[in-house]
Amino acid sequence: MSKDKDTVGSGAARFTTALNPLMGVNREEMLQALMMLLRRTGTSPVASARYAGRMARESMEILLGKSDRAPDPKDRRFADPAWTYNPFYKRGLQAYLAMQDNLHKWVDDLDLGELERARAQFVMGLIIDALSPTNSLAGNPMAQKRVIDSGGLSLLKGLKNAYDDITKNGSMPSQVDKRPFKVGENLATTPGKVVWRNPLMELIQYTPMTEQVHEIPFLQIPPQINKYYASDLSPEKSVVRFLLSQGLQTFIISWANPAKENADWGMRDYVDSLIQATEVIAHITGCRRINVSGACSGGITTATLASTLAAAGDERLNSITFQVCVLDPRREDSELGQIVSDRSIEIARAMSRRQGVLKGDDLARMFAWMRPNDLIWGYVVNNYLLGQDPPPFDVLYWNADTTNLPAQLHSDYLDMSLHEPFAKPGTVEFAGHVADLSKVTCDSFIVAGIKDHITPWKACYRTTQLLGSKNISFFLSNSGHIQSLLNPPGNPKARYFTNPELPPTADEWLAGAQERPGSWWNEWGAWLKAHSGAQKAAPEQAGCAAFPPLVDAPGTYVFG
Repeated sequence: MSKDKDTVGSGAARFTTALNPLMGVNREEMLQALMMLLRRTGTSPVASARYAGRMARESMEILLGKSDRAPDPKDRRFADPAWTYNPFYKRGLQAYLAMQDNLHKWVDDLDLGELERARAQFVMGLIIDALSPTNSLAGNPMAQKRVIDSGGLSLLKGLKNAYDDITKNGSMPSQVDKRPFKVGENLATTPGKVVWRNPLMELIQYTPMTEQVHEIPFLQIPPQINKYYASDLSPEKSVVRFLLSQGLQTFIISWANPAKENADWGMRDYVDSLIQATEVIAHITGCRRINVSGACSGGITTATLASTLAAAGDERLNSITFQVCVLDPRREDSELGQIVSDRSIEIARAMSRRQGVLKGDDLARMFAWMRPNDLIWGYVVNNYLLGQDPPPFDVLYWNADTTNLPAQLHSDYLDMSLHEPFAKPGTVEFAGHVADLSKVTCDSFIVAGIKDHITPWKACYRTTQLLGSKNISFFLSNSGHIQSLLNPPGNPKARYFTNPELPPTADEWLAGAQERPGSWWNEWGAWLKAHSGAQKAAPEQAGCAAFPPLVDAPGTYVFG
């Protein structure tokens, strides 16, 4: 793999689809923000003239070679030496940076409300990112070199890639070369059996890897937004294989990909199905207690399950793990949250109701526009201007293997943002019960990523203040969203922070935390083993008389 491809792929792998885009940013409101900016140009002539004059003066300094503007060293768009040493490209870059800085400052200076300003800055950012000189052949020295070095073949390949994306990828630049991957062959290959299914899910039981297993089983609850096999990608970074190596009886949910006729599937239906799944696991293992774990939006489902059971006085949950999951969402947590209004949310709700589902492709497209440099323009350059194929990353293949959300579940997620059921214990009805995580008293393990822009770690930390558990462990990985989860032992760059105290705020927790080398998986594995009871002989086969194996893992729903 070339260095360029590796850089593009690793950048995109930091930004995988998650819950934030569900809130919705509609075209009408973004167009209104753009029109408002145009109007303000006329109604604020003094401010506009001031910044125009400042830009003119700085342009003259740039032309004369007196400007010291330079890009952020982390901005990979301008890594080519030509941006530093070629006078033409250097001046073009400095002019672009000056325009970017002055336009953002101009928007900040306008007399706008908080929501208006956030939207205006977002729209301005989209415009400025699109105008980057690197996005055109004439303005990209690396692309021009590639044309010369390839004898023009890079242009032909780029045109072919563009045609393929227009005809096969919804006119979005492809983020991954899908050809090397196939689910069940080199992804999701851990041996197991589907032991139960209903219309919403398949339940997979994995084949033990040890002669002895712990008596209390473990159930992984993945997000409904993506397919389950993020937990079982390649063997070397498979969460499932790690759990099996610890002697844990491991089960996982594979959600069905809903169609329009499944529009009425809501959070209550998913929780009811999980309750049925735990009953099946109890029949198979002979143990009524169970350890559960939920990642990202799957953690919201897990929390709803826990709250529902606690409200009924049901104590089957032995422990809970929350991974990169926000249960107390606040709009200030993310850039998207800051530009979304209650009206935006209702428009998003109405749209999915009309369609019956929120389509996975639409969700991925919206998320891409939240991070256009990483998820759109970087691939425009790589695929079209440089004429290269996108990288064959397994994480990106999984992320592109999108699923739909039924309209009712989408609506439930939106209600969570509006009504904050977990942040207001005992006051908000959610998924058929009055939500109250303070009644959830089983031990809990929470992990977040310090570089996570999707579920910010400080928002994840707030879960420690919601639960009624007396024993809560919080760990902070030094990685981003998906890298925090796929963080197997042996990575020399892996680090995590730990602090046995749980003060009210995340900043206080971090101030007293210690950094440790290695993966948090080892801490989690030891914690789970301590919560999984005595050991017994591993079962010789999957399922039981009442629930015999149906098909081999990875099952059938994963291909839907």
